[in-house]
Amino acid sequence: MGSKDSDVQGRVVVITGGGTGIGAAIAERYADDGATVVIVGRRREPLEDVAARIGATAVVADASDGASARAAVAEVVERFGGIDVLVANAGGHGFAAVGDTSDDDWDAAIKVNLSTAFVMAREALPALLGDGNGRSGGEIVVVSSLAGLFAGPSVAGYTVGKHALIGLTRSLARDYSRKGVRVNAVCPGWVRTPMADAEMDEFASHAPEIADRAAGYAAVTRDVPLGRPAEPAEIASIVRFLGSSQSSYMTGAVLVADGGAHIVDLPTVAFEHAGM
Repeated sequence: MGSKDSDVQGRVVVITGGGTGIGAAIAERYADDGATVVIVGRRREPLEDVAARIGATAVVADASDGASARAAVAEVVERFGGIDVLVANAGGHGFAAVGDTSDDDWDAAIKVNLSTAFVMAREALPALLGDGNGRSGGEIVVVSSLAGLFAGPSVAGYTVGKHALIGLTRSLARDYSRKGVRVNAVCPGWVRTPMADAEMDEFASHAPEIADRAAGYAAVTRDVPLGRPAEPAEIASIVRFLGSSQSSYMTGAVLVADGGAHIVDLPTVAFEHAGM
């Protein structure tokens, strides 16, 4: 649990995709630390469930749609006076190879994984820049993925969208840091979320040697130095650091939180499996 006497006490934190998984954990962490939390998403029921549990405000909106995002930002500013932190966390879709991805599937993947962050950042920037009346600039934290650095099989839309989020992070940081808005990203590896649970269940249904969800997680993290997936709260702690004064000299940074997966030299994994 966090402290109510903290550097985010009373700050207004807006989180897209805050109704499940990593987004819900981020919302809970900020709420525990005394922030005023607003969770944004398209599905009312999970948003309201999380909001009721942690004492947040739920705003139903499509973060990839300019008018909807603009209305959500206006509602937050009118109700709470501004925005101090935007966490662009919404994502999903794009789980097929290029040759198996239709135009509609491609558009959906880019919309969910990239446009949500781009549009919401654009619409929130005027509030994040400060108001000249004592409210200083804020922070944007973009939740990308290890898929933003590498490429897995049959996840073309997701991979392209997550790679592009890193470019968006750096572009925002380059253009707006001198104006008082810091922008950083985090790239999680495997995280035990409902989306990942569904992937592990599908993995188990296709691979006879994978008995169940737990075996699926064990298999995909076998060669990860920490040997396990992250819990959502672990990623939330990194986001909370980036979206606070604790990271005051950081902008344009990309933090990797993957249990060490990115340091593994894949060609030598075979040696380890052979006991060498």
